[in-house]
Amino acid sequence: MVEDLFDEEMFEPEPPRRERPPREPRRRRRNPLGGETAERILVAIPWIAFAIAIVVLGGAVFAAAMVGLGLLCLREYFLMTASLRPLRPAAYVAVPAIIAAAYLGAAFNVLLVVTASFALLFVFGARMRPREGVVVAMGVTVLGVAWIGLPLVHAVLLRDLPDHGAALLIDVLVGTFATDTGAYAVGRMFGSHRIAPELSPNKTIEGLVGGFLIGTMAFWFAGLYQDWLSGADALVIGAAIAAIGPVGDLFASMVKRDLGKKDTGRLFGPHGGLLDRLDAVLFTIVVGYYLAVGLVH
Repeated sequence: MVEDLFDEEMFEPEPPRRERPPREPRRRRRNPLGGETAERILVAIPWIAFAIAIVVLGGAVFAAAMVGLGLLCLREYFLMTASLRPLRPAAYVAVPAIIAAAYLGAAFNVLLVVTASFALLFVFGARMRPREGVVVAMGVTVLGVAWIGLPLVHAVLLRDLPDHGAALLIDVLVGTFATDTGAYAVGRMFGSHRIAPELSPNKTIEGLVGGFLIGTMAFWFAGLYQDWLSGADALVIGAAIAAIGPVGDLFASMVKRDLGKKDTGRLFGPHGGLLDRLDAVLFTIVVGYYLAVGLVH
């Protein structure tokens, strides 16, 4: 019996169990907008409220807000360009100075301050140690002042236009925001032909056209409630803003790509920094000012 207990059949291996193949996860229908458009709008709402508030208040409050935005943008810019050793103190003095000149004086005063800032640039450049790369450092600093400071100067000049400066500034912001959001939404839904894949691979011709039409009509629609702004003038200004907004966006993308950066900062979390949000405005505000002066005033 003992031999029966140790029969070889008792030690035969069990046949392997067939393992069920893992179930493929159910594929969710992809939302062409991915919810990101709505998220971008939600993130922008507090800043839209902030923009409207400072535009309505105007005066010294608006100028001070432009100084604050300028310093924040400069900080992001200098963090990106730190390896190029920009002359930060010179820019931190120059940008508030030219904004103050725009508020307290006129465009001529801004030109005087910009000219004087080159002497300031020399002072800080001469003190740089080691001095190798001082030309690049000065060039990077001048780019920051021009890219960030001069558009904010035009924002002050536009807000201070008599009678309708505040309304025109809000119209420009509405047109810029509509262009950016419309281009993003249309591009996500229908985009297939890229504009500049080396600079910004997500931007498409379809999005560009959609953003242009939406931005133009948004400015024109805002003008319907302003009897001092003709429909033709609103279409011209709106079209110019919708056309130049993507240029500002691509300009920022070119700078970031050259510096090896995805975003300018983390102020808006996954949506990037302040410069990422203002890249188009820094271009449209300048165009909006000169067209407002030429067509409305």
